[in-house]
Amino acid sequence: MKPDGQGKSPGQADRRSVLVWDLPTRLFHWLAVVLVAGAYATWRLNWMDWHVRIGEALLALVLFRLLWGCFGSETARFRSFVASPAAAFRHLRHGLRREADVQVGHNPAGGWMVLLLLALMLGETLSGLYINNDIADKGPLTEWVPASVANAITALHTILWDALLAAVALHMLAIALYAVAKGHNLLLPMLTGRKPLPARIATPRLASALLALLLLGVGAAAAALLTAYL
Repeated sequence: MKPDGQGKSPGQADRRSVLVWDLPTRLFHWLAVVLVAGAYATWRLNWMDWHVRIGEALLALVLFRLLWGCFGSETARFRSFVASPAAAFRHLRHGLRREADVQVGHNPAGGWMVLLLLALMLGETLSGLYINNDIADKGPLTEWVPASVANAITALHTILWDALLAAVALHMLAIALYAVAKGHNLLLPMLTGRKPLPARIATPRLASALLALLLLGVGAAAAALLTAYL
């Protein structure tokens, strides 16, 4: 009988399954996918009432993720995965090198992609709220903003949407390249929450589900206020 670890490659030896992504982070990720796809479908079908509702739901979700990035689980916090631009470029320079996956959360480049996607979704939903209120003449700011600014916000809404689609495509391409070139499956951990990591790596600290529900309520309330007053 072979001792434990014998016959395994160095990258597989002494690994254990670790919960790296909590349920709130995973739910945010996949709900955002569904809502962005729904926003696209309702826009193409000209179902604008549904398009607006989806935008409001996405805004509440993004506001929750921003709060979760400050107060949530260790791997979800911005301070744990937002690296310097230099670190992100160094990571990209060796992005196609085949090596064992020892990353607990987002890698340095992936962290910046998360920030970009969140910023684009936030800008898109906020500009969409203003446009809807301008059309319906129900937002207090619609009477205070000059026509030139209102037109600029409308143009920005289109620009941000195109940028968001491009960022999503780049994100999907990166996932495929990591799977083929590096042998890293980034999708499965975002589904199950778990990934195999060396035993020497500490398990990340997770925040409570109750805190997640509280922050989701705060995000939803903030979205409702912005819907009424933007």
